[in-house]
This record gives sequence, C-alpha cells and structure tokens, in this order.
Amino acid sequence: MPDFTQLLTKAGLPNMVAAVLMFVVGLVLLIKCGDWFVDGASGIAHKFHVPEILIGATVVSIGTTLPEVMVSATSAVSGHGEMAYGNAIGSIICNTALIAAITIAVKPSKVDRKSFIVPVCFFFAAAAFYVANAYAFGTFSRVSGLILLGVFVAYMIVLVRQAIVEMKKTKEAQTPSEEAAQTEGAEEDEKPISMAKCLIFLVIGAAGIAVGADLLVDNGTIIATGLGVPESVVALTFIALGTSLPELVTAITSLAKGHGALSLGNIVGANLFNLVLVCGVSISLNPFDVPAGKTIAGINSSLIMDIPIMLFVMAFMTIPALVRQKLSRVQGIVLLCIYAAFTVLQFVL
Repeated sequence: MPDFTQLLTKAGLPNMVAAVLMFVVGLVLLIKCGDWFVDGASGIAHKFHVPEILIGATVVSIGTTLPEVMVSATSAVSGHGEMAYGNAIGSIICNTALIAAITIAVKPSKVDRKSFIVPVCFFFAAAAFYVANAYAFGTFSRVSGLILLGVFVAYMIVLVRQAIVEMKKTKEAQTPSEEAAQTEGAEEDEKPISMAKCLIFLVIGAAGIAVGADLLVDNGTIIATGLGVPESVVALTFIALGTSLPELVTAITSLAKGHGALSLGNIVGANLFNLVLVCGVSISLNPFDVPAGKTIAGINSSLIMDIPIMLFVMAFMTIPALVRQKLSRVQGIVLLCIYAAFTVLQFVL
C-alpha cells in the first residue's frame, strides 16, 4: 500500500498535518467499513436462514470489535506492542467510563441479571488471567494469547447455547396465531439484499478495515513521535476512543430508542472481546512485554494506574447493577469524572 502521508508531504503539506489527516481517514474507514462488513456478514447469514438472535450474538458482536482487532493486530505485527496493549485497555476504559457512563447518566435503566451475569463473569475471569500475566511476568507469551482466544471460543459457545435455549422457550410459549403474525410482520419488513451485494459489502468492508487500521497505526505513531508522547498514551486515548466509536453510536441509538440496557450489554460484551479476542490475536501473532514508557514513583504507570482503573470502572458499573438489578445516575457521573481525570493524567504525568 502506498504511503499516503509521504505523498501528501511531498505535495506540500506539513508532515504533522498530513499525519493527522490520514489518521482521520483511517478512523472513518474503520467505522464505515466495519458497518459494511457486519451488513454483508449478516445478509449472508440470513440467506442461509441462520436465526437473527445467533447473528447478533456472533457475527455482529465480533464485527463491532473488528476495528480494535485490526488496529491491535497490525500494531503487534509491526512491532508496536505498546499500541496493541494500550488500545485494548484504553478501549475498555473508554467503553465503560465514557460511553456506558453517558448512557447511565442520561437515562439509568434496569438490568436483567440473567443475561448480564455471563459476560460479566467471563470478563473478570479473563481479566484475572490477564492481570496475573502483567504483574507476575511483565510479559505476554504466545501461550497466554492462545489461552485468551480459548476463553473467547468458550464464551461464544456458551452464548450461542444460551441463545438457542431462549429461542426455543420463546417459540414454545407462542400461540400459533402469535407465531403467524410475527412471521407475517417479518416478511413485510424484510428488505432482502442480494448475495452479490452481501459479498461486495463483506470484501470491501474487510479490505477497508485493514487499510484503515494501517493508516491509524502508522499515523498514530507519527503523531506520537512528533508530539513527544509515548505510543501507549496515544493508544490509551485517541486510538482507543476512535476504535470505540461503533459502541458509542450503538449506545446513543439505543438510548434514543429507549433501550439503554441493550447498549450496556453490548458494551460489556465488547469489553470482554477486547481482552480475549483483541489481546488474544495480538499476543498470539507477536508476544510483547507490558509497556514501560512512563513511571510513577519509579513503578510502571500501567501497573498502578491503567490496569487498576480498567478493573475499577468495570467493577463499579457491573457489581452494583448485578446486586440491585438497576443502574443509578450517580454511577454514570462518577464514571465520567474518572474518565476525564484518567485522560488528563495520561498527558500530565
């Protein structure tokens, strides 16, 4: 792929301006092409009559995490483990303390403990393994990456089985007239997409995600170098926020339609995928050490700030929700304050 940043620089644009411009282009590609990829994959699944609930639990969930996967994998392979590491942790903090916090602060919702507890338990189990690697060894080996991917596979199996059981229960509870009305309504609303169009969406979406990830990582590195900011900081803030935009759009849309709890479920699932899929793929491709770019009192700042904040914001959001089966506006406001402080500290320390 040609180096567009160099081409713009040769055309007369300052190097930093060109890097920022291509960084934005990469971000737009990731978001838009991620949508196309999901639409194409969902369309193909519908063609083969795969239940929609399973499509949402598998294809769409993975699709919304593709920006993080591609950025982190590209970073790891190109030797920028700091970005792969920072993007995963930063995305979890951003998803929880910014995106979910906005949803909670604007419109607190009730929580279905039964559907919420599985992703929460999987997240903290994966986090315990991840944290043990970081603190005990200071590095992530290929075996660690494969174990994380194994957790991802186990979670998907549990999720699919749970979805099938719920689907069967719903079908058994329906009367013949309700089932006929539901089928008739679905046929009226359905707007079939041709297989050719689905394949085009799938291919263009995948290619666009790959190109967007390259642009984001390459130009994020240039921006970090030009500003004298460590790559891990750029990944924890700008790139993490950028790759979390699909979750932000989902949260705002769900909130507008009165489905705040739905967006929270998606965010918890996305956070789990950031640990087991994003980190699992990155580490398996190219194992890396815990970044040691900054220190606080002589200790790696990632170990005493980034990871603890990641765990705290998730615990602060999920544990009260599981106990009380509802969220409070205070939780959202506190989380927003934490995210603001975390972002400021990244550039001050």
